[in-house]
Amino acid sequence: MSTSPSRPEATLPEGPPVRIGALVPLTRPGWAEAGRHLLAGLQLAAEEVNAAGGIAGRPLALEVRDTAADPGRAAAAVDELAALGVAALAGEYHSVVARGAAARADALGLPFLCSSAVLDALTDRPTDLVARLAPAQSHGWRIYADFLLDAGHRRIAVAAEPSVYWASGTRILRDHLAAHDGTLVELDARALAPAELTDALADSGVTALLLLVGHPDPAVPIVRAVRRDPRLAGLLIGAPAGQPEFTEWRTLLGEDGAAVPFLRYLPEHLGPLGTRVGATLRERLAEAPSFVAFEGYDTITVLAELLRSPDMDWARISTEGTRGPIRFSRTPGISVRQWAWPPVQVVDRNPADLDNFRVLRTG
Repeated sequence: MSTSPSRPEATLPEGPPVRIGALVPLTRPGWAEAGRHLLAGLQLAAEEVNAAGGIAGRPLALEVRDTAADPGRAAAAVDELAALGVAALAGEYHSVVARGAAARADALGLPFLCSSAVLDALTDRPTDLVARLAPAQSHGWRIYADFLLDAGHRRIAVAAEPSVYWASGTRILRDHLAAHDGTLVELDARALAPAELTDALADSGVTALLLLVGHPDPAVPIVRAVRRDPRLAGLLIGAPAGQPEFTEWRTLLGEDGAAVPFLRYLPEHLGPLGTRVGATLRERLAEAPSFVAFEGYDTITVLAELLRSPDMDWARISTEGTRGPIRFSRTPGISVRQWAWPPVQVVDRNPADLDNFRVLRTG
């Protein structure tokens, strides 16, 4: 799918387009709702770049490819987009998929700005070609662990599925909790049915359960089972990866999905740019835009600046994003150029108003 969007009232720049390859999960088993928000942000920013004159007088065009959360499919898309002559790559939501795309982009010499994936080890080696907007997992998930500790939780369970991303999150939580006299109990969400999981929780003495699993399955059945088990009344359910952010969570779980803290990457208050972009995205999505939509918008804004620069150097980029000023740096332990750091919040859906969120912690 190729898009070169424009506003009806805008006069597009002329000449051959500058093409950006956009990697987005639009079908299952990818998180399609996140992909839809990401793409909306990418497209809106592309329109505005073109309305402002494009890239050195040439229109910007997106070449969109659906990754469907498949690393192999994403790597093949990178090869295809490189053959088409794209100037850079953008997007992706799933960390494991973004990791494969980043490795392939680095090997091909293509700049890649990763929008949403947070896995610390986005590439195996340091590279000047790949940069990232989202905070590294170790940064955001430590903030989440501090939220749990400050709320009095010292014995915490994780229900996890096998994956590099979930294993990395488990390790971050375990190490941070252990440094503060906390304990992490690990439960295999693939081996245990929801009823078996609730039995294990009832016998474990934990005060919180964190879902490190896919959505909607098995996350939704687990939440329902826990909420309906009287032995687990008062047990906090958390989802640091952000499943409750999206409308599908609210639709499927209703009140059961309230008061489930998760991470999102928004400031407490949006500035003028974020407010304007948020209003437009709300119209296009017919719902409140998630932080992922803002990540998409910021991705194209930054890439436009990079493509206009003579040396294509991430370190020289300094631009205003929807969530604050964006600059990239080398960060210890991170192999790519990193915005350090986007705003981080721990929030949940308000039980009294499921369409609104409560900010529980900022970092």
